[in-house]
Amino acid sequence: MGREIDLLVNYPRPKRDVAARGAAKTDEDRAIARQFGREFFDGDRRHGYGGFGYAPRFWQPVIPTFQAYFGLSADRSVLDVGCAKGFMLHDLAEAIPGITVAGVDVSAYAVENAIEDMRPHVQVADAIALPFANDSFDVVISINTVHNLERMDCASALQEIERVGRGGAFVTVDAYRTDDEKDRMLNWNLTAKTIMHVDEWISFFDEVGYSGDYYWFIP
Repeated sequence: MGREIDLLVNYPRPKRDVAARGAAKTDEDRAIARQFGREFFDGDRRHGYGGFGYAPRFWQPVIPTFQAYFGLSADRSVLDVGCAKGFMLHDLAEAIPGITVAGVDVSAYAVENAIEDMRPHVQVADAIALPFANDSFDVVISINTVHNLERMDCASALQEIERVGRGGAFVTVDAYRTDDEKDRMLNWNLTAKTIMHVDEWISFFDEVGYSGDYYWFIP
Protein backbone atom coordinates (compact mmCIF):
# COMPACT_ATOMS: atom_id res chain seq x y z
CA MET A 1 0.00 0.00 0.00
CA GLY A 2 1.06 3.59 -0.53
CA ARG A 3 1.50 6.23 2.11
CA GLU A 4 -0.36 9.07 3.76
CA ILE A 5 0.96 12.31 2.26
CA ASP A 6 -0.60 15.73 1.83
CA LEU A 7 0.07 16.57 -1.81
CA LEU A 8 -2.51 19.37 -1.50
CA VAL A 9 -0.46 21.19 1.11
CA ASN A 10 -0.36 24.29 -1.12
CA TYR A 11 -4.07 24.26 -2.01
CA PRO A 12 -5.77 27.34 -0.49
CA ARG A 13 -7.79 26.50 2.62
CA PRO A 14 -10.61 28.99 3.17
CA LYS A 15 -12.17 29.48 6.58
CA ARG A 16 -15.28 27.33 6.91
CA ASP A 17 -18.31 27.97 9.12
CA VAL A 18 -19.03 24.27 9.55
CA ALA A 19 -21.73 24.66 12.18
CA ALA A 20 -23.71 27.15 10.10
CA ARG A 21 -23.47 24.91 7.04
CA GLY A 22 -24.64 21.90 9.04
CA ALA A 23 -27.61 23.81 10.40
CA ALA A 24 -28.61 25.11 6.98
CA LYS A 25 -28.31 21.94 4.89
CA THR A 26 -31.33 19.65 4.47
CA ASP A 27 -31.77 16.17 3.06
CA GLU A 28 -33.34 17.81 0.01
CA ASP A 29 -30.22 19.95 -0.49
CA ARG A 30 -28.06 16.82 -0.34
CA ALA A 31 -30.29 14.98 -2.80
CA ILE A 32 -30.00 17.86 -5.28
CA ALA A 33 -26.23 18.09 -4.80
CA ARG A 34 -25.81 14.36 -5.44
CA GLN A 35 -27.23 14.76 -8.93
CA PHE A 36 -24.01 16.67 -9.78
CA GLY A 37 -25.84 18.85 -12.28
CA ARG A 38 -26.09 22.58 -12.84
CA GLU A 39 -27.46 23.16 -9.35
CA PHE A 40 -24.41 21.55 -7.74
CA PHE A 41 -21.84 23.50 -9.74
CA ASP A 42 -23.49 26.77 -10.66
CA GLY A 43 -26.74 26.96 -8.72
CA ASP A 44 -27.56 28.13 -5.22
CA ARG A 45 -24.74 27.85 -2.66
CA ARG A 46 -26.81 25.55 -0.46
CA HIS A 47 -26.69 22.90 -3.22
CA GLY A 48 -22.95 22.99 -3.86
CA TYR A 49 -20.34 25.43 -5.09
CA GLY A 50 -22.66 28.33 -5.83
CA GLY A 51 -20.68 29.05 -9.00
CA PHE A 52 -17.80 26.88 -10.13
CA GLY A 53 -15.44 28.92 -12.29
CA TYR A 54 -11.75 28.74 -13.10
CA ALA A 55 -9.38 30.52 -10.71
CA PRO A 56 -5.61 29.97 -11.05
CA ARG A 57 -5.02 30.47 -7.32
CA PHE A 58 -6.42 27.02 -6.55
CA TRP A 59 -4.52 24.46 -8.65
CA GLN A 60 -1.50 26.38 -9.91
CA PRO A 61 0.23 26.20 -6.49
CA VAL A 62 -0.48 22.44 -6.31
CA ILE A 63 0.84 21.39 -9.72
CA PRO A 64 4.56 21.77 -8.80
CA THR A 65 3.99 19.41 -5.86
CA PHE A 66 2.42 16.79 -8.16
CA GLN A 67 5.18 17.35 -10.71
CA ALA A 68 7.99 16.85 -8.23
CA TYR A 69 6.42 13.94 -6.36
CA PHE A 70 5.47 11.89 -9.42
CA GLY A 71 8.29 13.04 -11.69
CA LEU A 72 5.86 14.41 -14.25
CA SER A 73 7.25 15.47 -17.62
CA ALA A 74 6.13 15.79 -21.24
CA ASP A 75 6.35 12.04 -21.83
CA ARG A 76 4.09 11.13 -18.90
CA SER A 77 0.30 10.70 -18.66
CA VAL A 78 -2.19 11.66 -15.96
CA LEU A 79 -5.85 10.74 -15.43
CA ASP A 80 -8.09 12.82 -13.17
CA VAL A 81 -11.05 10.79 -11.84
CA GLY A 82 -13.71 13.31 -10.87
CA CYS A 83 -12.25 16.05 -13.03
CA ALA A 84 -15.35 18.29 -12.94
CA LYS A 85 -14.71 21.13 -15.42
CA GLY A 86 -11.08 20.17 -15.95
CA PHE A 87 -9.44 23.03 -14.09
CA MET A 88 -6.67 20.94 -12.51
CA LEU A 89 -5.88 19.30 -15.86
CA HIS A 90 -5.76 22.72 -17.53
CA ASP A 91 -3.15 23.98 -15.05
CA LEU A 92 -1.22 20.73 -15.34
CA ALA A 93 -1.09 20.95 -19.14
CA GLU A 94 -0.01 24.58 -18.99
CA ALA A 95 2.76 23.84 -16.49
CA ILE A 96 4.08 20.78 -18.36
CA PRO A 97 3.65 21.31 -22.12
CA GLY A 98 3.20 18.05 -23.98
CA ILE A 99 2.01 15.96 -21.04
CA THR A 100 -0.89 13.62 -21.83
CA VAL A 101 -3.96 14.41 -19.74
CA ALA A 102 -7.40 12.85 -19.47
CA GLY A 103 -10.34 13.31 -17.17
CA VAL A 104 -13.61 11.63 -16.35
CA ASP A 105 -16.57 12.83 -14.36
CA VAL A 106 -20.01 11.42 -13.66
CA SER A 107 -21.48 14.87 -14.35
CA ALA A 108 -22.53 15.50 -17.95
CA TYR A 109 -23.07 19.14 -16.97
CA ALA A 110 -19.48 19.53 -15.77
CA VAL A 111 -18.01 17.88 -18.86
CA GLU A 112 -20.20 19.92 -21.22
CA ASN A 113 -19.07 23.08 -19.45
CA ALA A 114 -15.41 22.15 -19.08
CA ILE A 115 -12.73 24.77 -19.59
CA GLU A 116 -12.35 25.05 -23.35
CA ASP A 117 -8.87 23.61 -23.90
CA MET A 118 -9.71 20.50 -21.87
CA ARG A 119 -12.95 19.61 -23.66
CA PRO A 120 -11.22 17.17 -26.04
CA HIS A 121 -9.62 15.44 -23.05
CA VAL A 122 -12.56 14.91 -20.68
CA GLN A 123 -15.56 12.61 -20.88
CA VAL A 124 -18.55 11.44 -18.89
CA ALA A 125 -17.84 8.16 -17.09
CA ASP A 126 -18.50 6.44 -13.79
CA ALA A 127 -15.53 5.84 -11.51
CA ILE A 128 -16.60 2.22 -11.03
CA ALA A 129 -16.10 1.48 -14.75
CA LEU A 130 -13.31 3.63 -16.17
CA PRO A 131 -13.27 3.56 -19.99
CA PHE A 132 -9.57 2.82 -20.33
CA ALA A 133 -7.41 -0.24 -20.80
CA ASN A 134 -5.24 -1.68 -18.06
CA ASP A 135 -2.07 0.32 -17.29
CA SER A 136 -3.12 3.29 -19.41
CA PHE A 137 -1.74 6.09 -17.22
CA ASP A 138 1.45 6.80 -15.34
CA VAL A 139 -0.48 8.62 -12.61
CA VAL A 140 -4.14 8.57 -11.56
CA ILE A 141 -5.41 11.35 -9.28
CA SER A 142 -8.83 11.50 -7.64
CA ILE A 143 -9.63 14.40 -5.32
CA ASN A 144 -12.69 14.16 -3.07
CA THR A 145 -14.51 11.84 -5.46
CA VAL A 146 -14.58 8.14 -4.56
CA HIS A 147 -16.17 8.85 -1.17
CA ASN A 148 -19.29 10.03 -3.03
CA LEU A 149 -20.04 6.35 -3.72
CA GLU A 150 -21.55 3.71 -1.45
CA ARG A 151 -18.93 1.52 0.21
CA MET A 152 -19.05 -1.32 -2.35
CA ASP A 153 -18.85 1.07 -5.29
CA CYS A 154 -16.11 3.02 -3.52
CA ALA A 155 -14.12 -0.25 -3.43
CA SER A 156 -14.76 -0.77 -7.14
CA ALA A 157 -13.61 2.77 -7.95
CA LEU A 158 -10.34 2.28 -6.04
CA GLN A 159 -9.79 -1.01 -7.87
CA GLU A 160 -10.42 0.75 -11.18
CA ILE A 161 -7.85 3.39 -10.29
CA GLU A 162 -5.46 0.57 -9.55
CA ARG A 163 -6.29 -1.18 -12.84
CA VAL A 164 -5.83 1.74 -15.24
CA GLY A 165 -2.73 3.13 -13.53
CA ARG A 166 0.87 2.05 -13.81
CA GLY A 167 1.70 2.49 -10.16
CA GLY A 168 1.32 6.20 -9.41
CA ALA A 169 -1.93 7.18 -7.69
CA PHE A 170 -3.25 9.70 -5.18
CA VAL A 171 -6.73 10.02 -3.69
CA THR A 172 -8.27 12.24 -1.04
CA VAL A 173 -11.37 11.19 0.89
CA ASP A 174 -13.66 12.53 3.61
CA ALA A 175 -12.37 11.27 6.96
CA TYR A 176 -11.96 12.03 10.65
CA ARG A 177 -9.58 11.25 13.51
CA THR A 178 -11.61 12.36 16.54
CA ASP A 179 -15.26 12.59 17.56
CA ASP A 180 -15.11 16.35 17.10
CA GLU A 181 -13.76 15.94 13.57
CA LYS A 182 -16.48 13.38 12.87
CA ASP A 183 -19.17 15.85 13.95
CA ARG A 184 -17.62 18.56 11.78
CA MET A 185 -17.40 16.17 8.86
CA LEU A 186 -21.04 15.14 9.11
CA ASN A 187 -22.12 18.77 9.41
CA TRP A 188 -20.06 19.76 6.40
CA ASN A 189 -20.85 16.79 4.17
CA LEU A 190 -23.09 17.38 1.18
CA THR A 191 -22.32 14.54 -1.23
CA ALA A 192 -20.18 11.84 0.41
CA LYS A 193 -21.76 8.44 1.08
CA THR A 194 -18.66 6.75 2.52
CA ILE A 195 -17.04 8.55 5.46
CA MET A 196 -14.70 6.70 7.80
CA HIS A 197 -12.09 7.14 10.49
CA VAL A 198 -8.63 7.42 8.97
CA ASP A 199 -7.67 4.02 10.38
CA GLU A 200 -10.75 2.47 8.78
CA TRP A 201 -9.82 4.02 5.45
CA ILE A 202 -6.30 2.58 5.64
CA SER A 203 -7.70 -0.87 6.39
CA PHE A 204 -10.19 -0.42 3.55
CA PHE A 205 -7.45 0.49 1.08
CA ASP A 206 -5.58 -2.65 2.03
CA GLU A 207 -8.73 -4.78 1.85
CA VAL A 208 -9.65 -3.67 -1.68
CA GLY A 209 -6.08 -3.74 -3.01
CA TYR A 210 -5.52 -0.01 -3.49
CA SER A 211 -1.74 0.54 -3.42
CA GLY A 212 -1.56 4.27 -4.14
CA ASP A 213 -1.03 7.24 -1.87
CA TYR A 214 -3.80 9.01 0.00
CA TYR A 215 -4.78 11.88 2.22
CA TRP A 216 -7.85 13.19 4.04
CA PHE A 217 -10.36 15.97 3.66
CA ILE A 218 -11.29 17.13 7.15
CA PRO A 219 -13.11 20.49 7.34
